[in-house]
Amino acid sequence: MDSHVTTAGVVRVLVADDHPIVLDGVTLALQNTSWLRVAGYARSGREAIAAAGTLRPDVVLLDLRLPDMLGPEAVQALRARAPEMKIIIFTAYPDHAALEATLAAGAHGVVVKDTEREDLVDVIRRVVAGERVVNVDVGDGSGGALLSRKLKEHGLTRREYDILRRVAMGETNPEIASALGLTRNTVKTYLQRALEKLGARNRVEALSRANQLGIL
Repeated sequence: MDSHVTTAGVVRVLVADDHPIVLDGVTLALQNTSWLRVAGYARSGREAIAAAGTLRPDVVLLDLRLPDMLGPEAVQALRARAPEMKIIIFTAYPDHAALEATLAAGAHGVVVKDTEREDLVDVIRRVVAGERVVNVDVGDGSGGALLSRKLKEHGLTRREYDILRRVAMGETNPEIASALGLTRNTVKTYLQRALEKLGARNRVEALSRANQLGIL
């Protein structure tokens, strides 16, 4: 379920957050992507559970801290209502104590609220395709914490990793610079450092090496 999602089908997203500015920002981010559509909004856990039952969205973008319930409770209720639905936690608190329990309750992904639009769209695409995507450090050993350990082990910074991942997605240096708000020379410098740390002579070797190490 990967390529046809972005062509023939439209992925419908329910946004559950109690901050209007977040709802507006997500709407703006998603409406510029042809295969994504905002199916509806909810400002509390109870509203989200009711909306999930009536709207039957493909994905729920769920705030970790809603006024009436925390993530674990909301995820359990949502999954009981619609087991096939994907749930992505959208949070400004990546180190919140409830995050691990929310993943254990069955959330399919985690993304922080200050993430780039392209990264948010990428996480939704990957989760819909069946991946579990955790873009923050969580001590459950399966997501961000494991990646952080691997990066540290090989001397790579998170920024170098971000740039390598974008290279793997086929982006050029100017595209990466634009997406991350960096100059082209800065991107080139980060990339060169990553190549040196991976013992690679070029991008292809770097991506191959990163794959072998389980980083990408």
